[in-house]
Amino acid sequence: MESPNSNINAKKKEAAFFDVAIVGGGLAGLSLSILLSQAGFKTILFEKEEYPFHRVCGEYISLESYNFIERLGMNLSDPRFPLITKLIVSSPNGNFIQSPLEPGGIGISRFHIDNELKKIAVQNGVCLKEKTKVNDIVFVKDDFKILFDSGEVHCKVAVGSFGKRSNLDLKWNRNFIRQKPGRLNNYIGIKYHIKTSFPSDTIALHNFKNGYCGLSKVENENYCLCYLTTARNLNENKNSISALEKNVLSKNPFLKKIFSEAEFVFKDPVAISQISFDKKTLVENHVLLTGDAAGMITPLCGNGMSIALHSSKIAFEIISEFLQHRVSRHKMELQYSELWMRQFSRRMNNGRLLQKFFGKEVMTNNFIGGIKHFPFLIKKLIKATHGNEF
Repeated sequence: MESPNSNINAKKKEAAFFDVAIVGGGLAGLSLSILLSQAGFKTILFEKEEYPFHRVCGEYISLESYNFIERLGMNLSDPRFPLITKLIVSSPNGNFIQSPLEPGGIGISRFHIDNELKKIAVQNGVCLKEKTKVNDIVFVKDDFKILFDSGEVHCKVAVGSFGKRSNLDLKWNRNFIRQKPGRLNNYIGIKYHIKTSFPSDTIALHNFKNGYCGLSKVENENYCLCYLTTARNLNENKNSISALEKNVLSKNPFLKKIFSEAEFVFKDPVAISQISFDKKTLVENHVLLTGDAAGMITPLCGNGMSIALHSSKIAFEIISEFLQHRVSRHKMELQYSELWMRQFSRRMNNGRLLQKFFGKEVMTNNFIGGIKHFPFLIKKLIKATHGNEF
């Protein structure tokens, strides 16, 4: 006869086993957790922060994602979320082009959308562990152990959705971590919310020396002001963000006007460093990687939010096949990588190519000055930054 203690231990062990564990509660992790839970798979999601919170992000979602987000259970037709249908791009000297933006997008903050998707995930039965940092994911005998400070859980499938750079990237010594600082892997990102006078249907991309800054409206009459530049640019300004904005960004007359006239909602900006656009592996130690953990799109090629959401759909479809014993683990990993590459590799490569040229003052000034006379080329470039509805 089993003792009461052995029954308790057995129940604890059973409760600690999940079909899928997702590390990282950004757009990819949240949407994947919702899809899995809706399909009846026992899912746990780890997020090191506590919702709601701000992230460094351009906060523009292409309409290619609209129907997918609504299928998850979120209403995007809310009038608080502006429809963005126009684009302005300026060079460091203030020259600019204007163009229709097709198919356009929605302005919505990560503070809002992440929190709403978190609520939907919990309502659908996802086991959410906020304020929990995962220390390692270990593959043992065809299962995973997810190790965190207060314990561990076991699962059949593990997914890494931990963003641009994490402690797990360092622990696993991933390929992009080993790269020497260069043109694609040593960037900083800065984000503010501001109040300003700017058309709510327009997104702007203002270039400056070794960087560019996006501006678009989100909810609550706020605008997202988010810029990317090199770590070297910051170092040359004595690691002072305010000095960088005064001495470099404000050389662009559009940005000078914004920084001198706008009301800044944040006391301090949200910042992230050591951003890499280098190629990343899609599977690491049998862990499937989604969102920015799988590969970060340059803002010049846009739509990182849509790519994160789409990658979760791809991951869900192949994970569900594996959990229903229709494909092997090896086949799951292989098919996920193939589908991801087929969907996003061209956009990623376009972004890396553009990244090498933009931010160089003379080249950007000449490019903007020249391309404004060829609207069909502008339209072609915009098309390259947007995917199809999924």
